Amino acid sequence: MAVKTEKELNEAQRNLWLKAVAAVELRNLGYAISLLPEILKQEPQFLTGRQLLRRTEVTKNRSSKRSFFNISTAPIAVMKAQREIRKDPKRAIQMLEKVLEDEPYNRQANLALKEAATAAGWSEIGVFALRTLLEENPRDVKVLHELGRLYHELGENDQEVEVYNQIIEINPLDAEAVRLGKDAAAHASMKSGGWTQAESYRELIKDKEMAISLEQQSRMRLSGESLQQQIAETFARHKAEPTNVDLARRLGALNEQKEDFEAAIRWYQYAADLTKGADTGLVRKVSDLKIKCLEREIAAHEEFLSAHDATHELHPKKSEDLNAAKTKRAEILIADALERVARNPTDLQLRFELGEHFVGARRFREAVPELQRARQNPHARLKAMNLLGCCYGELGMLDLAIKQFEEASKEILPMDAMKKEIVYNLGLVYERMDEREKSLACMKQIYEVEHGYRDVATRVESSYKQNITEI
Repeated sequence: MAVKTEKELNEAQRNLWLKAVAAVELRNLGYAISLLPEILKQEPQFLTGRQLLRRTEVTKNRSSKRSFFNISTAPIAVMKAQREIRKDPKRAIQMLEKVLEDEPYNRQANLALKEAATAAGWSEIGVFALRTLLEENPRDVKVLHELGRLYHELGENDQEVEVYNQIIEINPLDAEAVRLGKDAAAHASMKSGGWTQAESYRELIKDKEMAISLEQQSRMRLSGESLQQQIAETFARHKAEPTNVDLARRLGALNEQKEDFEAAIRWYQYAADLTKGADTGLVRKVSDLKIKCLEREIAAHEEFLSAHDATHELHPKKSEDLNAAKTKRAEILIADALERVARNPTDLQLRFELGEHFVGARRFREAVPELQRARQNPHARLKAMNLLGCCYGELGMLDLAIKQFEEASKEILPMDAMKKEIVYNLGLVYERMDEREKSLACMKQIYEVEHGYRDVATRVESSYKQNITEI
């Protein structure tokens, strides 16, 4: 299925879409929910529209009070839709959307939606259905396995690897996830390297004995002398075959295991250069290790600064080094994000990540357009609005900052971590505008839930002391 974008909607559909987006912005959720299914009925490939519909349903569902005696009819409706899948999967999708309007996180309905979508040839909708379930429970291993299989069918091996890595983090003993993750990584490497004719990983290496040796070594966690010996043996092989990508990759992995990250970066970069950048896994590895080194450096500088006050003779230099390391990290992250956005310009999650990295580098003006687009992604919407408000604040557009924070705050009912951050940022902007009562009201909202959040307690309690002093 080719996912359709907003630009590909016809004039009538685009008008409906703009009305729906405006309705969401104005908190007229019921009206938005009435408009979006009509667009999807005409253009089921419009994935962004389906994402906005689900996010709107989730927000509306959280804000509505359910009766204790209210009996869900979802199981019956899902059964009817499941019977329809074989005959008319597209109609089954419409039936399931009606169920999800009231219960957007309904497990059976989302699993049935995935089944119907794949039957209709719309696998991206199947991915979306599974991602919706993981939004509620990111540790659902069964759903993660389903998602991994679906990414495999789509040929999206990089995404498949990430899913199996998630499973292994949750359950390191999941042998199937370990096996499938390795297979996915091999397929991703073959695809990016242009080795599409190879039947297996072993065919990529002419020397079959070397292939067996490298596979065995990759399963071993070495240390001390045995690790140094493997490095020496592999380096000797590399001198005989300097253009062998797998030997260079292996030297990178061994040095990474040794925690000699600088050497690991050099070897991974050497391997990437041999593939002329075609192996995105190697390119990403170089980037990840550079970030890891910088994060170590940043942690060391921060530890020193926290233990020594500004009077220490090294304090200015350490502060300067800390800022330089943070800037380097931000630039690497931005370069990586720009490359991914160039490959997938319609991916709004990637747009959000790019905007987030621009904010980290204090490049607020460049972050604004990325975060504005990212607001259309239901999964990143609130985070994007929060960062967008911060950008407006840094650029001196305080009225626009307040509007973003207030709208984002209204979309979250419980005072969770996200809402606390948004309300706190709103309070800071009110303070800059000399709206002290409004600023204090924001801090009190947080104080009532979490006394220890940032400096909220100091702000709230000092206001009462000030009142007593004035009396």
